[in-house]
Amino acid sequence: MRVRLNSVFVTDQEAALHFYTQVLGFVKATDIPMGEFRWLTVVSPEDPDGAELVLEPNSNPAAATYQRALFDGGSPLTSFEVDDLEDEYRRLEQAGVRFTSGPTDVGTAEIAIFDDTCGNLIMIYEVT
Repeated sequence: MRVRLNSVFVTDQEAALHFYTQVLGFVKATDIPMGEFRWLTVVSPEDPDGAELVLEPNSNPAAATYQRALFDGGSPLTSFEVDDLEDEYRRLEQAGVRFTSGPTDVGTAEIAIFDDTCGNLIMIYEVT
């Protein structure tokens, strides 16, 4: 058993594709039209054969409610590991990313949380 796909519900697939590729630096892996929406995935350029992140439209009312509740509660939907949190934090901040929590030492890791502009809070972390 392996993790090959993980979904992130997004409010706008095109805006999400722009943010996740042009700002975060992921690479588009799959883009298949599916009626009103697309099967749209991105991958890390550091692991192109690794898990794909599905930029899934939050058209399901339950998904939209869940997404809003997490965001309003300040809880990240998912997290991404980085090699150097301070460097990544500075890079993203310079790119205009809005952080809700700056670098914070939590004992076994250092974390920061940002708004992905598509309805989610995302945590980045470095294991210390």
